[in-house]
Amino acid sequence: MKGLTITKTDTLKKCPEDSALNFGVDFTDYIFNMDYNPDKGWHNPRIEPYAPHVMDPATMVLHYGQAVFEGLKAYKTSSGKIQLFRPNKNFERLNRSCRLLCIPEIDEHFSLEALKELIALEKRWVPGASGTSLYIRPTIIATDPFLGVRASSTYRFFIILSPVGAYYPEGFNPIKIWVTKNHVRAVRGGIGEAKTPGNYAASLYAGEQAHKEGYTQVLWLDGVEQRYVEEVGSMNIFFVIDDKLITPELNGSILPGITRDSVIALAKHWNLSVTERKISIDEVIDAQKQGKKMEIFGTGTAAVVSPVGLIRYQKQEYLINDGKVGALTQKLYDALTAIQYGNASDPLNWIVPV
Repeated sequence: MKGLTITKTDTLKKCPEDSALNFGVDFTDYIFNMDYNPDKGWHNPRIEPYAPHVMDPATMVLHYGQAVFEGLKAYKTSSGKIQLFRPNKNFERLNRSCRLLCIPEIDEHFSLEALKELIALEKRWVPGASGTSLYIRPTIIATDPFLGVRASSTYRFFIILSPVGAYYPEGFNPIKIWVTKNHVRAVRGGIGEAKTPGNYAASLYAGEQAHKEGYTQVLWLDGVEQRYVEEVGSMNIFFVIDDKLITPELNGSILPGITRDSVIALAKHWNLSVTERKISIDEVIDAQKQGKKMEIFGTGTAAVVSPVGLIRYQKQEYLINDGKVGALTQKLYDALTAIQYGNASDPLNWIVPV
């Protein structure tokens, strides 16, 4: 690949057994790095042995949080081929986040080709067991050594890889979520729609409280009226009420999830009723109280589709679909994962081979 240099290591790590994989614990032998300054633009793209970043204690990302990142996966098919799922959408979203954080945009095509080179070099790290994958984390950080609130002039773009198992300990079993009205993750007009570390930092305190109470994730309401459903933890959220698929509309404070978009596209491909609109927590609770047929599930790269079996709102718990996985939830999960692992046809041309 023109312009990309590769430095090999003489010491390769031992890959963990597929059965021993957790999420985000193990990292591969190599890292992709590229730098930015105003004179050269993005330059010096390189794949080199995985190693810590060396940075000044005054490096701006450490003080002002100017950073963006992405998350996607590489999958191994039953025939041993390696493939990516809609990676172009991840690099498009990375650039959208860059614009919101005043970070110079990257060349999306070049970055995808560099990622494919990195994965090809690391192919022995792609696990093959059911439910496992190679998690990919592209990240851009501000690197000026400066104490003062402004956009940095220099940046580092890097990509690291991690073989992973299931994101949630529950696996595909229904999770329990806690609706909070005491905390807010993001508001319209801010950076809630960007994939940036600050959004996740804002979720930690409520998340820890939820975990202490025995819940897996927090369901966030809008930051103005605290009435309308927005996201659940690190996922977008969907509701199936009387066979109609509903998800909160993108309003500037909700991350435009790629799995979210895939679920909507797949449901429309199946000629199902899909609506993106405001949906209040009261509407959800009323539907449950009225005994309406209902499913709730979250979507995201890490868990793909995660069924919700119980929600807690204002000290009251509500069982969803008798605490079982719903029929449409199961169908969407099965269809998406079958495409990702090459076990089904790809009707919407989402797969990119490595």
